[in-house]
Amino acid sequence: MLRNVGKVQSTSRDVKYLGGPPGAEMAQDYKEDPLAYGDYHGSRPTGNTQEDHEDDDYEGGDRGIIGDTYRMFRGKSAAQGTPGNTPANGGPGQPSGLVSGLFSTLHDAVHGLGSELQQRVSGRPPSSSSHTHAGPQCDDSMHTSQNRYASFAAQRNSNDIKWYVDGCGYMWAVSRALEQARESIWILDWWLSPELYLRRPPAKNEQYRIDHMLQAAAQRGVKVNIIVYKEVTQALTRKYLSPTVPRYLHSLLPRHTDRFSSALTGLGLAATFASLEFLEAENQLMNPFVSVCSSHTKHALENLHPNIAVFRHPDHLPDAQTLQSSFISSLQNLSLSAKTASTLPLDALKVVYGMNEDVILYWAHHEKLCVVDGKTAFMGGLDLCYGRWDLNQHPIADCHPSNLNDTVFPGQEYNNARVLDFQDVPHWQNNKLDRTKNSRMGWSDISVCLRGPVVEDLRAHFVERWNFIYDEKYNVRKDVRYSRLTFNQNTAGTYQSTQGPQRQPSPRPQTPQYQASTNNTYGRDNPETSQYPPSSSRGVDFDEDESGSRGFGSFGRDERHHHHHHIEQNVDQMADAVRDRFSEGVQRMGDHYEHHQRLHGGLQEAGIPCQIVRSCSKWSHGTSTEHSIQNAYIDVIQRSQHFVYIENQFFITATGDSQKPVQNKIGAALVDRIVRAARAGEKYKLIVIIPAVPGFAGDLKDDASLGTRAIMEFQYNSINRGGHSIMEMIANAGFDPTQYIRFYNLRNYDRINVSGSMREVEQNSGVNFGTAQQQYNDAVELPAEYPSRGDDGQHRGFTMDRQGYNQYQQGTQGLQGIGRWDSVSECYMLGGADIRSIPWENGSVSEMDAFVSEELYVHSKVLIADDRVVICGSANLNDRSQNGDHDSEIAIVVEDPTPVDSFMNGRPWRATKFAATLRRQLFRKHLGLLRAQNPERPDANFEPIGAPNVYDFGSEEDGLVVDPLSDSFLNLWNNRAHQNTEAFGRAFHPVPHDDVRTWKDYDSFYENFFQKSEKGADGKEVKKVPGKYEWGHVVSENFSPGQQGVGELKDLLSTIKGTLVEMPLLFLIKEDIAKEGVSLNAFTEAVYT
Repeated sequence: MLRNVGKVQSTSRDVKYLGGPPGAEMAQDYKEDPLAYGDYHGSRPTGNTQEDHEDDDYEGGDRGIIGDTYRMFRGKSAAQGTPGNTPANGGPGQPSGLVSGLFSTLHDAVHGLGSELQQRVSGRPPSSSSHTHAGPQCDDSMHTSQNRYASFAAQRNSNDIKWYVDGCGYMWAVSRALEQARESIWILDWWLSPELYLRRPPAKNEQYRIDHMLQAAAQRGVKVNIIVYKEVTQALTRKYLSPTVPRYLHSLLPRHTDRFSSALTGLGLAATFASLEFLEAENQLMNPFVSVCSSHTKHALENLHPNIAVFRHPDHLPDAQTLQSSFISSLQNLSLSAKTASTLPLDALKVVYGMNEDVILYWAHHEKLCVVDGKTAFMGGLDLCYGRWDLNQHPIADCHPSNLNDTVFPGQEYNNARVLDFQDVPHWQNNKLDRTKNSRMGWSDISVCLRGPVVEDLRAHFVERWNFIYDEKYNVRKDVRYSRLTFNQNTAGTYQSTQGPQRQPSPRPQTPQYQASTNNTYGRDNPETSQYPPSSSRGVDFDEDESGSRGFGSFGRDERHHHHHHIEQNVDQMADAVRDRFSEGVQRMGDHYEHHQRLHGGLQEAGIPCQIVRSCSKWSHGTSTEHSIQNAYIDVIQRSQHFVYIENQFFITATGDSQKPVQNKIGAALVDRIVRAARAGEKYKLIVIIPAVPGFAGDLKDDASLGTRAIMEFQYNSINRGGHSIMEMIANAGFDPTQYIRFYNLRNYDRINVSGSMREVEQNSGVNFGTAQQQYNDAVELPAEYPSRGDDGQHRGFTMDRQGYNQYQQGTQGLQGIGRWDSVSECYMLGGADIRSIPWENGSVSEMDAFVSEELYVHSKVLIADDRVVICGSANLNDRSQNGDHDSEIAIVVEDPTPVDSFMNGRPWRATKFAATLRRQLFRKHLGLLRAQNPERPDANFEPIGAPNVYDFGSEEDGLVVDPLSDSFLNLWNNRAHQNTEAFGRAFHPVPHDDVRTWKDYDSFYENFFQKSEKGADGKEVKKVPGKYEWGHVVSENFSPGQQGVGELKDLLSTIKGTLVEMPLLFLIKEDIAKEGVSLNAFTEAVYT
């Protein structure tokens, strides 16, 4: 039963769609609904009732085979030991008590073994990290830095910084910087995809593929250094530790240990290591969440030029003999007795999986950093890899039957990890996701570009990492392409080359001029609104002939437009000339800016104070543990005055020491700040946006989704469940948590263009769309070592048949312009067409079945406080990113002094430009108050430092989000989230959903529609079979048959504005989501937190 500690009464909201201009929902009276998501899980009782003990059993303590068995027997004992039937000592209940006692002893002995062991193996005392306290500073002896937040870097003034919301503009800016590189390119990424296009559509931008850009830079004499995370490829326990380690641990018991305790300990150790073997054999956790391939990255790039060097790190496992010797030697002085064996926590043996300096199995290099010529840096949440490039309207359909050249997400880039994860990455052509049936998954993310003294600290971080890996791994290889980097820090922020001989600067590529456009389409220009030829003409369309083409040459020449070629080429040449002249002025401005920075960097108007913070330790960086990111989060939260906005991929944190294994105390800081505001009678708000389903699970009920369910369980226990969550702690203090903190997700919809036009082209050409699309994909993702054209100007290296593509394209003659609605994602954005007005010609699929929806995956890692302070980087809000000794991370704390007149709770408020514009841009995007982007029409927000962010201060839409505490804004925000949630729920039945509180609910709401279980004679599940509907499609039985139903659906979809939806806090609240057992236990929990 759900308990509401604060006894808050629910007030109903009359939420309905109101037509009219943006913000029309504010016509309603604003009601701060205390239970907008339904009831939240109240605090646990404190008495000694039967109900209390049942709750204790539900929460379950340690996970694993021992814990499960213990709870089973304890439950049976409790069932027999009802009042009046079971005496306190002896009697009929004694056998059950004996069994319970046996397993209790076993539970204590096994799930307790290792506090001393952890200290000895990891070489650190029990309280070795400030992530166990809520203060902003760490008083730990391992941290010697005197800088704020115990960071390796001090706060530096006189910097310039700009933000990028989503991958389109960010990757364009990166391409510009790579194009202009003169001396060096340093990249540190979790994953880097050589075949990734930084500009779209690919047909017009072949030279802007990463491998092509790095190859061109290397040929200019630029030295390219890249570090990527080396994913796990081997199992540890099964291959290296069993049975040696469990036998050795058992041998540590003193000789006088009684047989019973010795047997229990032996059984416990065997069970524990057996669970690890099961985990490694069956659970995808031991593989990366996304099927990255660092080997492909390394070899594909290093094969291009000797100036490109790629490090992969870490090497997770030493050889077996070294590992066993190291592990056992660390235990030589351990004093173990029967008494200590029953009190030492076994979860400390997780040192085997990441805390031991010799073994790094769980943890990853997670930074996203690119430094060009030592003075321009990019960092944040966006890796340069598949799946990250996206537009602000996040189209999830990319089917272009009237012109394959309009494809925006080619090959493996068209991905939905909830349906099918990246497969066989080295073989670019093997994308098995059918874009005529499945949507892609949108990607919402944030990154920044920097210039100034703070870049020196990013340089230092990269050089330290590079040299650490070189000394550990690559020095012995004696490969001439690998060498240590030297670093002479220049606090003025100017670059001094320390690599190789001095070179003459290569010609700097040019910067284009931008013109405003009202075009809301993506991929293909809207003939009604286009004002200018595509500015990406430096990479031309397939339609150009072979002379001077920078696209795909003879492979993509389209005869149907041949008579337009010479006119288009002249226009492109004139456009290039205009841009070249303009870029000269931009470059002179940039040079003047750099000169001004060197002479007058101390002036406030010349720069912004910034500080680099990070998470790193001995395994990742060769240094003592640093968790200055967590320290910064805690401090900024504690010092916030009115408002904090968090957008992050995860939300796992603790409010104290009772939420093991979670250690980071960001949650404690949030509770403390909210309770202080509540007691002072202050209006204080915390808005959090995270993904609906983290970790890319498909069907949440499948065994393969254990990792995702574990993450979701830890998140819910951080938010509103388990007795110590943030909302429960606020309620325990006597306040309604929903008045102060709320959680949201993002979701969107689109329509796959499998209309009559596709059928018509297939009939005209005699070629199936899928065949033609595959040949197009094969071409655009051809490895760079196979050049697109030879000396004779003909395409070579691509040996597969391309006849189908050519025939299909010829069959599109006479169908120009019908691709206007290849995506309808603009319909929920500002100025987009009404979905009810968009035409459709039925083909092999009805319009009802062409609509799709998917969660919009939140990958951002940003905190904004009071529209004044921003923390942005690669760090998630969980232990992996925040603790320092797990994943390595990098982030920046930005405190822009540039004032912006604003409002807070209806009162004048002096915000700062960087924080305020970033927060407003994000809010407007989520609410659908931005115009849809066109990737072929870049603006100043696509450029690196030198062209500042453009924001339309004073616009009507800006006014709607200017005050994050005003009733009018909160009304708009919450009503739109609720309105969108209701519409998506009726049309698509997405999960998670608040109506799904048990697995039985899950079946009736979701599973029965999209995936069914086929059962054998014994009633057990045999296999999954297709359901009534394709994944993510409309549940059409909720609507009338035929066109009437389509009209009803479109009426419903027309109420969706933006992508904001409520987070379902009641999802599976009556279930143990993660189903603890042999594959989720005290050994393995840490990887999920």
